[in-house]
Amino acid sequence: MLHVGLADLGKADEAAGAWQGLCEFAQRVGANGVLVEPLWRRAADATQGEGPQDGHGDAAPADADTSTTRLGGQAMPTLLADMARTAREYGLALVVEVALDRAARHATAATALPEWLAQPVDEPARDPRQPPTAGQVLTLRAGAVPPAFLQAWHARLASWLDAGVAGFCFDAPQRLPTADWRHLLGGLRGHAAPLLAYAWTHGLAPEHLAGLRGAGFDGVFSSLPWWNFQDDWLLHEAHRLRAVAPLIAPVGVSRGTPHADRRMLWAAALAGDGMLLPARTLLSPREIAAAVSFQRQRPPAGTLYIVGGPPGGATALLRRAGTPLAIADTADLLLINPDAQAPAQVTPGLLAGVLPPGALHVADEAGTPADLPDSLPPGACLRLAVGAPQPVVSTAYTAMRRQAPQRLAIESVAPAVDDGAFPAKTITYRPLAVSADLIFDGHDTLAGEVRWRALDEDTWQVAPLAPLGNDRWAASLTPRRVGRHEFAIAAWRDTWASFTYELRKKHEAGVASGLELLDGAALLRAAAARAGKRQPAEAVRTVKDALHALGDLPSPASQGERLAAADLPAATAERVATLLDPALAQAMRRVDDRAFEAVTPAYPLWVDRPQAEFASWYELFPRSQSSEPGRHGTFADVARRLPALREMGFDVLYFPPIHPIGLSHRKGRNNSLIAAPGDVGSPYAIGSAEGGHDAIHAELGNLQDFLALLRDARAHGMDVALDFAIQCSPDHPWLAEHPDWFTRRADGSIRHAENPPKKYEDIVNVAFYAETGKRARQASLWEALRDVVLFWVAQGVRVFRVDNPHTKPLPFWAWLIDSVQDAHPDVLFLSEAFTRPRMMLRLAKVGFTQSYTYFTWRHGKQEIIDYLRELSQPPMADTYRPNFFVNTPDINPYFLQGSGRAGFLIRAALAATTSGLWGMYSGFELCESAPVPGKEEYLDSEKYEIRQRDWDQPGNLNAQIARLNLIRRQNPALQSHRGFHVAECANPDLLCFWKATPCHGNIVLGVISLDPHRVQQGEVALPRWLAGKGPAGIVAEDLLADGTETWWHDWHGVTLTPDAPYRLWRLTAAAP
Repeated sequence: MLHVGLADLGKADEAAGAWQGLCEFAQRVGANGVLVEPLWRRAADATQGEGPQDGHGDAAPADADTSTTRLGGQAMPTLLADMARTAREYGLALVVEVALDRAARHATAATALPEWLAQPVDEPARDPRQPPTAGQVLTLRAGAVPPAFLQAWHARLASWLDAGVAGFCFDAPQRLPTADWRHLLGGLRGHAAPLLAYAWTHGLAPEHLAGLRGAGFDGVFSSLPWWNFQDDWLLHEAHRLRAVAPLIAPVGVSRGTPHADRRMLWAAALAGDGMLLPARTLLSPREIAAAVSFQRQRPPAGTLYIVGGPPGGATALLRRAGTPLAIADTADLLLINPDAQAPAQVTPGLLAGVLPPGALHVADEAGTPADLPDSLPPGACLRLAVGAPQPVVSTAYTAMRRQAPQRLAIESVAPAVDDGAFPAKTITYRPLAVSADLIFDGHDTLAGEVRWRALDEDTWQVAPLAPLGNDRWAASLTPRRVGRHEFAIAAWRDTWASFTYELRKKHEAGVASGLELLDGAALLRAAAARAGKRQPAEAVRTVKDALHALGDLPSPASQGERLAAADLPAATAERVATLLDPALAQAMRRVDDRAFEAVTPAYPLWVDRPQAEFASWYELFPRSQSSEPGRHGTFADVARRLPALREMGFDVLYFPPIHPIGLSHRKGRNNSLIAAPGDVGSPYAIGSAEGGHDAIHAELGNLQDFLALLRDARAHGMDVALDFAIQCSPDHPWLAEHPDWFTRRADGSIRHAENPPKKYEDIVNVAFYAETGKRARQASLWEALRDVVLFWVAQGVRVFRVDNPHTKPLPFWAWLIDSVQDAHPDVLFLSEAFTRPRMMLRLAKVGFTQSYTYFTWRHGKQEIIDYLRELSQPPMADTYRPNFFVNTPDINPYFLQGSGRAGFLIRAALAATTSGLWGMYSGFELCESAPVPGKEEYLDSEKYEIRQRDWDQPGNLNAQIARLNLIRRQNPALQSHRGFHVAECANPDLLCFWKATPCHGNIVLGVISLDPHRVQQGEVALPRWLAGKGPAGIVAEDLLADGTETWWHDWHGVTLTPDAPYRLWRLTAAAP
């Protein structure tokens, strides 16, 4: 919409022409409506007469039925009818701003009755700094709104709708209760549907926005014009606004320069679901139209991210086009330099957790590839887009080959899982550091490179190696495609660099001679002689120009001869400078013969989408989601919970098995061996006469209902994870169809699942290998299980939580995961294996994307530190991605059973801030912890019965969990299990740490109490290196309280209470 003020319309004799011009401009830029500020007679008309009104004064009506004197003082329906008619001629909807919460002190009786308004008790002297209208406005009385007030406004607004107005934008919407808004808007829609109803919400407090939910508004307005292109509050506000209605981003008035206006225009295009355009701007109609067209073509759903860089860095505004977990996702990216005076550095690594896989290209130019720039000019912005990804077509990794010893040795390659036996793991757009030791005799200078590619690509991409010291070299590569990749390291003696190193030393010492010139010239001649069609012409030209610059030098001596000292050329400063020219060094690198080149075998690398490393999981039983006591829940019931779950920040919704449940040996409540009539049984007893692993339990719905839920979840930015449990009830169709897939005991009975002394009477396990002969694998069973996964993948499922994979053969998992990811490399597998650590690690090596961990049983400070260090550093971190679940249906942690609400807050904060992956089972947010006495199990376990809950009951953690997940989205340091560092603190009950991205572009300091019962205090050591040398400070942004302060000392004091048992700060260096 175009935003039009009174000043834009001019005086009465100019208004009609000005209005037509504004409508023409709106049509030209692609707007579909015009929002005009209040046109009625105001208090300012009485005090200023025909004086200027720029729309910045109060819009309180003195006569809501008569237009301002600037527009001729005519009846409002008459004025609006004329304006609406003109707007329709240009295909525009007329929307009028309305301030019904206040009125001028001397307003007409038809506008406001005195008893509707709060009357001031006394009148202090007017502040001379205030405008003349100050004190001339009265606001609506607090409390219940008089019915006559609503009736009067309904009648007035209905008459405007009759005149052709399409809708209204209500100022100060928090002044009316939600029920009154529903009544007023419902009545107006009944009078003239459709009605456009907007709420002018910029700057409203969170509690006021929460009160507008369900009021019936079609759009709300953000505070974007006040954004400084850096701070996170815009994302916080957007999150709250979208809970009310679609978000409209105002571009605001011109900021005085095209650069500033352009930044705000494109920020609005990305941040909003619609835009409010200014009538006055320094930008061309063509650029505004491009932004409007861009926003209109972009899908309305999509997650918004703001990723800020270090001080002096660029800000990235990212809007994804679909669910955060869809590989087919695309994204639009706006890089912004907040500083109008200085360039801003771009830090690519900060975007790895939010950029979807796919090729970057210039916005609106899909065929023009692009890379992230190193920096942005002052005040500039740059639009990029991530196109649809092209997953790597499956190609099997080549087995590592041992090489014969070479003169140049390449050792200790990293990352290399078991020396390349298994792929290392990374995610798209995350810079991956590859390093190795390069060892060579003597003192020659070496050079090297990392060669890498997707396995379906013929051409290698190259990243040069740089020395780190002590023979260690490293390079960085950034894959953009999901699937199998490989990399190799090549190294060689750099002949020219070795020569120039010695020449520079001799020249600086004053001992360089003409012999060095002849040696250098010989190397240049050899390079020019071997230059063929494959050598870069520019590099060859540089080499030949250097030879020419050296002048007429004697020819090299023949074999057995030696030049006399008198025949050697003079080593003049000019000649030495020619040989040491950096441009010549670069040219010689390009035509180097790479003496003694050594190349490693290819090392495997698996590249996942970002959600393999950064996601928030929520587990629920669909059958418990009904809001009606005693009724079995359905997929439709789950869909009704999606808005609340997304508001808490979860992006993976995980279900226990949704398949038919067997009747034979069905378990009763609390794991009873005898089920009572109506007992629903355990969903892990999969299979009945209705079907097996590819069927759906009928009481949940059918396949179409499930697909509808998938669509709804993705519309909320969530994906659905299914439980893949390889176990069957005795009623599973496979027992009759494939009796050879199951093991029988000596008496002929089928073997039930056991974990001695536990026995699972309602479950039988399959046999992966034959029990006789050569014990060959049961190929038909393996293929059937793979086909189950592929069936659900075909329905759109891309995430699987695998139940107890450690009790199934490792070769089976390697084969199944490879088989699925050959065609669908975006599929993720979470391993639920609480077993021996080496087995858990081996499952990750054979292909599991993520893994449950022993986090649940780590409580003491030192054991938590030791565990986090192990998980966050190589070799573990190269292949094992921990998913920190705070509880599960099987695990009711002892810590939570006696900790109270504070313990739940502590464990949530620990999980959410120390791993990029965390999850919770429903009921955690309600602090449920009633145990089976003496066990880590829930009393009245939901595994055996339907549990319905009041999700908004007092004491819930919904707001705290939502805040933690929002902080995670805003801080790349929290989007991975890597980057954990301990911060020193003497208090054994305070865990203090900081997490950082590899480039230190984002650093978060966390302090978490491990004591849920008492106040804990301590001094925390700060990462003073961040401030640099000298008396510089550290800027600490409180991520929970939204405050900022500067710390000047080496230690910072912290006090934590059971009500607030953790603190989080984002740290940056203070400006010098």
